[in-house]
Amino acid sequence: MERSLLMNLFEEGLNFNFDVLVEWLITGGLKIVVILIAFAIIKPLGTKAIEAAINRMSQQRNITDGRNKTLQKVAVNLFSYVLLFILIMMLLSAVNIEIGPLLAGAGILGLAIGFGAQGLVSDIVTGFFLLIERQIEVEDYVTAGGYDGVVEEVGIRTTKIRSFDGTLNFVPNRNIVGVANHSRGNMRALVDIGIGYDENIDEALAVLQKVADQFAEDERFVEGPNVLGVQSLGSSDVVIRILGKTENMEQWAVERDMRKAMKEALDAADIEIPFPHQVYIQKES
Repeated sequence: MERSLLMNLFEEGLNFNFDVLVEWLITGGLKIVVILIAFAIIKPLGTKAIEAAINRMSQQRNITDGRNKTLQKVAVNLFSYVLLFILIMMLLSAVNIEIGPLLAGAGILGLAIGFGAQGLVSDIVTGFFLLIERQIEVEDYVTAGGYDGVVEEVGIRTTKIRSFDGTLNFVPNRNIVGVANHSRGNMRALVDIGIGYDENIDEALAVLQKVADQFAEDERFVEGPNVLGVQSLGSSDVVIRILGKTENMEQWAVERDMRKAMKEALDAADIEIPFPHQVYIQKES
Protein backbone atom coordinates (compact mmCIF):
# COMPACT_ATOMS: atom_id res chain seq x y z
CA MET A 1 0.00 0.00 0.00
CA GLU A 2 2.82 2.41 0.91
CA ARG A 3 4.76 1.50 -2.25
CA SER A 4 1.75 2.03 -4.49
CA LEU A 5 1.11 5.39 -2.82
CA LEU A 6 4.70 6.47 -3.43
CA MET A 7 4.50 5.31 -7.04
CA ASN A 8 1.32 7.30 -7.57
CA LEU A 9 2.84 10.43 -6.06
CA PHE A 10 5.46 10.58 -8.82
CA GLU A 11 4.67 10.57 -12.49
CA GLU A 12 7.30 9.92 -15.14
CA GLY A 13 10.36 10.21 -13.04
CA LEU A 14 10.44 13.03 -10.52
CA ASN A 15 7.24 14.86 -11.55
CA PHE A 16 5.23 15.21 -8.36
CA ASN A 17 1.52 14.33 -8.53
CA PHE A 18 -0.26 16.82 -6.25
CA ASP A 19 -3.66 15.35 -7.02
CA VAL A 20 -2.76 12.03 -5.39
CA LEU A 21 -1.30 13.81 -2.36
CA VAL A 22 -4.37 16.01 -1.92
CA GLU A 23 -6.67 13.01 -2.30
CA TRP A 24 -4.68 11.05 0.27
CA LEU A 25 -4.64 13.96 2.72
CA ILE A 26 -8.39 14.53 2.36
CA THR A 27 -9.28 10.86 2.71
CA GLY A 28 -6.87 10.17 5.60
CA GLY A 29 -7.63 13.50 7.26
CA LEU A 30 -11.36 12.83 7.26
CA LYS A 31 -10.79 9.41 8.79
CA ILE A 32 -8.57 10.89 11.51
CA VAL A 33 -11.08 13.62 12.32
CA VAL A 34 -13.93 11.10 12.57
CA ILE A 35 -11.84 8.82 14.81
CA LEU A 36 -10.86 11.68 17.13
CA ILE A 37 -14.47 12.89 17.37
CA ALA A 38 -15.63 9.36 18.18
CA PHE A 39 -12.91 9.08 20.84
CA ALA A 40 -13.93 12.42 22.39
CA ILE A 41 -17.54 11.21 22.59
CA ILE A 42 -16.94 7.62 23.73
CA LYS A 43 -14.45 8.40 26.53
CA PRO A 44 -16.73 10.57 28.74
CA LEU A 45 -19.77 8.40 27.96
CA GLY A 46 -17.85 5.25 28.85
CA THR A 47 -16.52 6.83 32.05
CA LYS A 48 -20.01 7.83 33.17
CA ALA A 49 -21.37 4.39 32.31
CA ILE A 50 -18.65 2.69 34.36
CA GLU A 51 -19.24 4.98 37.33
CA ALA A 52 -23.02 4.44 37.15
CA ALA A 53 -22.60 0.66 36.95
CA ILE A 54 -20.27 0.57 39.96
CA ASN A 55 -22.57 2.87 41.95
CA ARG A 56 -25.49 0.56 41.21
CA MET A 57 -23.47 -2.50 42.22
CA SER A 58 -22.34 -0.74 45.41
CA GLN A 59 -25.93 -0.04 46.41
CA GLN A 60 -26.99 -3.62 45.74
CA ARG A 61 -24.09 -5.16 47.69
CA ASN A 62 -23.78 -2.48 50.40
CA ILE A 63 -20.20 -1.63 49.40
CA THR A 64 -18.55 1.15 51.40
CA ASP A 65 -18.05 4.57 49.84
CA GLY A 66 -14.26 4.19 49.95
CA ARG A 67 -14.40 0.83 48.17
CA ASN A 68 -16.80 2.29 45.62
CA LYS A 69 -14.42 5.15 44.76
CA THR A 70 -11.47 2.75 44.58
CA LEU A 71 -13.23 0.47 42.08
CA GLN A 72 -14.34 3.46 40.02
CA LYS A 73 -10.83 4.87 39.66
CA VAL A 74 -9.31 1.49 38.75
CA ALA A 75 -12.03 0.67 36.21
CA VAL A 76 -11.85 4.11 34.58
CA ASN A 77 -8.04 3.88 34.31
CA LEU A 78 -8.23 0.46 32.65
CA PHE A 79 -10.93 1.72 30.27
CA SER A 80 -8.76 4.74 29.35
CA TYR A 81 -5.71 2.56 28.61
CA VAL A 82 -7.70 0.17 26.39
CA LEU A 83 -9.42 3.03 24.57
CA LEU A 84 -6.09 4.79 23.97
CA PHE A 85 -4.60 1.61 22.50
CA ILE A 86 -7.58 1.21 20.17
CA LEU A 87 -7.30 4.88 19.14
CA ILE A 88 -3.63 4.50 18.20
CA MET A 89 -4.35 1.36 16.16
CA MET A 90 -7.20 3.06 14.29
CA LEU A 91 -5.11 6.15 13.55
CA LEU A 92 -2.35 4.00 12.12
CA SER A 93 -4.88 2.14 10.00
CA ALA A 94 -6.34 5.45 8.79
CA VAL A 95 -2.98 6.48 7.31
CA ASN A 96 -2.59 3.07 5.59
CA ILE A 97 0.04 1.68 7.96
CA GLU A 98 -0.14 -2.10 8.35
CA ILE A 99 -1.07 -2.97 11.94
CA GLY A 100 -0.18 -6.68 11.82
CA PRO A 101 3.62 -6.28 11.65
CA LEU A 102 3.43 -3.57 14.31
CA LEU A 103 1.50 -5.83 16.67
CA ALA A 104 3.99 -8.64 16.10
CA GLY A 105 6.88 -6.27 16.72
CA ALA A 106 5.16 -4.87 19.77
CA GLY A 107 4.81 -8.39 21.17
CA ILE A 108 8.52 -9.07 20.76
CA LEU A 109 9.40 -5.64 22.13
CA GLY A 110 7.03 -6.12 25.06
CA LEU A 111 8.66 -9.45 25.87
CA ALA A 112 12.09 -7.83 25.85
CA ILE A 113 10.91 -4.94 27.99
CA GLY A 114 9.25 -7.36 30.39
CA PHE A 115 12.60 -8.89 31.31
CA GLY A 116 14.05 -5.46 32.03
CA ALA A 117 10.98 -3.95 33.67
CA GLN A 118 10.61 -6.34 36.58
CA GLY A 119 9.84 -3.39 38.86
CA LEU A 120 6.82 -2.52 36.72
CA VAL A 121 5.58 -6.11 36.88
CA SER A 122 6.05 -6.06 40.65
CA ASP A 123 4.02 -2.82 40.85
CA ILE A 124 1.14 -4.38 38.91
CA VAL A 125 1.12 -7.62 40.91
CA THR A 126 1.27 -5.78 44.24
CA GLY A 127 -1.45 -3.37 43.13
CA PHE A 128 -3.65 -6.32 42.16
CA PHE A 129 -3.37 -7.86 45.63
CA LEU A 130 -3.91 -4.49 47.32
CA LEU A 131 -7.24 -4.27 45.51
CA ILE A 132 -8.27 -7.89 45.99
CA GLU A 133 -7.36 -8.04 49.69
CA ARG A 134 -8.81 -4.55 50.33
CA GLN A 135 -5.77 -3.53 52.35
CA ILE A 136 -6.33 0.14 51.54
CA GLU A 137 -9.16 2.09 49.96
CA VAL A 138 -9.79 5.66 48.89
CA GLU A 139 -10.18 8.06 51.87
CA ASP A 140 -8.47 5.65 54.28
CA TYR A 141 -5.89 7.12 56.66
CA VAL A 142 -2.82 4.90 56.25
CA THR A 143 0.89 4.60 56.80
CA ALA A 144 2.41 2.87 53.77
CA GLY A 145 5.62 3.03 51.76
CA GLY A 146 7.14 5.43 54.28
CA TYR A 147 4.29 7.95 53.92
CA ASP A 148 1.52 8.92 56.29
CA GLY A 149 -1.74 10.40 55.02
CA VAL A 150 -5.10 9.86 53.32
CA VAL A 151 -5.39 7.63 50.23
CA GLU A 152 -6.65 9.50 47.16
CA GLU A 153 -6.25 6.78 44.54
CA VAL A 154 -5.28 3.11 44.40
CA GLY A 155 -3.93 2.31 40.96
CA ILE A 156 -2.53 -0.72 39.20
CA ARG A 157 0.99 0.76 39.23
CA THR A 158 1.02 3.51 41.87
CA THR A 159 -0.94 4.60 44.93
CA LYS A 160 -1.54 8.28 45.70
CA ILE A 161 -1.32 9.30 49.37
CA ARG A 162 -2.06 12.88 50.44
CA SER A 163 -0.01 13.93 53.49
CA PHE A 164 -1.60 16.16 56.09
CA ASP A 165 0.56 19.09 54.97
CA GLY A 166 -1.03 18.84 51.50
CA THR A 167 1.77 16.98 49.72
CA LEU A 168 0.57 14.39 47.19
CA ASN A 169 2.86 11.34 47.27
CA PHE A 170 3.01 8.92 44.31
CA VAL A 171 4.06 5.61 45.85
CA PRO A 172 5.05 2.70 43.55
CA ASN A 173 3.09 -0.32 44.69
CA ARG A 174 6.22 -2.43 45.04
CA ASN A 175 7.38 -0.09 47.84
CA ILE A 176 4.27 -0.84 49.90
CA VAL A 177 5.75 -3.69 51.91
CA GLY A 178 3.47 -3.27 54.91
CA VAL A 179 0.33 -1.21 55.45
CA ALA A 180 -0.91 0.34 58.70
CA ASN A 181 -4.56 1.24 58.08
CA HIS A 182 -5.79 3.64 60.75
CA SER A 183 -9.35 3.82 59.38
CA ARG A 184 -10.62 0.34 60.13
CA GLY A 185 -12.77 0.24 63.25
CA ASN A 186 -13.06 2.79 66.02
CA MET A 187 -10.18 5.07 66.95
CA ARG A 188 -8.79 5.94 70.37
CA ALA A 189 -8.94 9.42 71.87
CA LEU A 190 -6.34 9.75 74.62
CA VAL A 191 -5.71 12.82 76.78
CA ASP A 192 -3.13 13.15 79.57
CA ILE A 193 -3.62 16.02 82.03
CA GLY A 194 -1.02 16.95 84.65
CA ILE A 195 -1.83 18.47 88.06
CA GLY A 196 0.48 19.75 90.77
CA TYR A 197 1.76 17.53 93.57
CA ASP A 198 0.10 19.75 96.16
CA GLU A 199 -3.37 19.29 94.65
CA ASN A 200 -6.03 16.85 95.84
CA ILE A 201 -5.96 13.95 93.39
CA ASP A 202 -9.45 12.66 94.22
CA GLU A 203 -10.93 16.10 93.66
CA ALA A 204 -9.11 16.42 90.32
CA LEU A 205 -10.36 12.98 89.26
CA ALA A 206 -13.93 14.00 90.07
CA VAL A 207 -13.65 17.27 88.10
CA LEU A 208 -12.21 15.51 85.07
CA GLN A 209 -14.78 12.72 85.21
CA LYS A 210 -17.55 15.31 85.21
CA VAL A 211 -16.14 16.75 81.98
CA ALA A 212 -15.78 13.24 80.55
CA ASP A 213 -19.44 12.52 81.32
CA GLN A 214 -20.44 15.60 79.34
CA PHE A 215 -18.44 14.39 76.33
CA ALA A 216 -20.10 10.96 76.56
CA GLU A 217 -23.15 12.59 74.95
CA ASP A 218 -21.04 13.77 71.99
CA GLU A 219 -22.01 11.93 68.79
CA ARG A 220 -18.36 11.53 67.86
CA PHE A 221 -17.81 9.14 70.78
CA VAL A 222 -18.81 5.49 70.48
CA GLU A 223 -17.50 4.52 73.92
CA GLY A 224 -16.57 6.59 76.98
CA PRO A 225 -14.63 8.70 77.62
CA ASN A 226 -13.58 7.67 81.12
CA VAL A 227 -10.96 8.83 83.57
CA LEU A 228 -8.61 5.88 84.02
CA GLY A 229 -6.67 7.36 86.95
CA VAL A 230 -3.07 8.34 87.63
CA GLN A 231 -0.95 7.40 84.66
CA SER A 232 2.49 8.52 85.85
CA LEU A 233 4.37 10.70 88.33
CA GLY A 234 6.38 13.30 86.50
CA SER A 235 9.17 15.56 87.71
CA SER A 236 6.71 18.33 88.54
CA ASP A 237 3.23 16.92 87.95
CA VAL A 238 0.87 14.01 88.51
CA VAL A 239 -0.40 12.81 85.12
CA ILE A 240 -4.04 11.70 84.88
CA ARG A 241 -5.19 9.79 81.77
CA ILE A 242 -8.61 10.01 80.07
CA LEU A 243 -9.49 7.51 77.35
CA GLY A 244 -12.40 6.98 74.94
CA LYS A 245 -13.22 5.54 71.52
CA THR A 246 -14.40 7.72 68.63
CA GLU A 247 -15.52 7.45 65.04
CA ASN A 248 -12.80 7.23 62.37
CA MET A 249 -10.81 10.44 61.82
CA GLU A 250 -12.59 12.20 64.71
CA GLN A 251 -10.03 11.45 67.41
CA TRP A 252 -7.85 14.54 66.92
CA ALA A 253 -10.71 17.05 67.05
CA VAL A 254 -12.16 15.30 70.10
CA GLU A 255 -8.83 15.38 71.93
CA ARG A 256 -8.45 19.12 71.28
CA ASP A 257 -11.95 19.82 72.57
CA MET A 258 -11.41 17.69 75.67
CA ARG A 259 -8.13 19.41 76.58
CA LYS A 260 -9.77 22.82 76.33
CA ALA A 261 -12.79 21.81 78.44
CA MET A 262 -10.65 20.08 81.07
CA LYS A 263 -8.28 23.03 81.37
CA GLU A 264 -11.25 25.34 81.96
CA ALA A 265 -12.78 22.94 84.51
CA LEU A 266 -9.52 22.65 86.48
CA ASP A 267 -9.10 26.43 86.48
CA ALA A 268 -12.67 26.84 87.77
CA ALA A 269 -11.93 24.37 90.59
CA ASP A 270 -8.65 26.19 91.47
CA ILE A 271 -6.63 23.08 90.65
CA GLU A 272 -3.20 24.02 89.37
CA ILE A 273 -1.75 22.66 86.16
CA PRO A 274 1.99 22.97 86.83
CA PHE A 275 4.40 24.73 84.50
CA PRO A 276 8.18 25.12 84.63
CA HIS A 277 9.42 27.57 87.28
CA GLN A 278 12.82 29.20 87.59
CA VAL A 279 14.32 30.27 90.89
CA TYR A 280 17.08 32.93 90.94
CA ILE A 281 19.43 32.99 93.91
CA GLN A 282 21.49 36.13 94.38
CA LYS A 283 24.43 36.07 96.76
CA GLU A 284 25.24 39.19 98.65
CA SER A 285 28.83 39.93 99.45
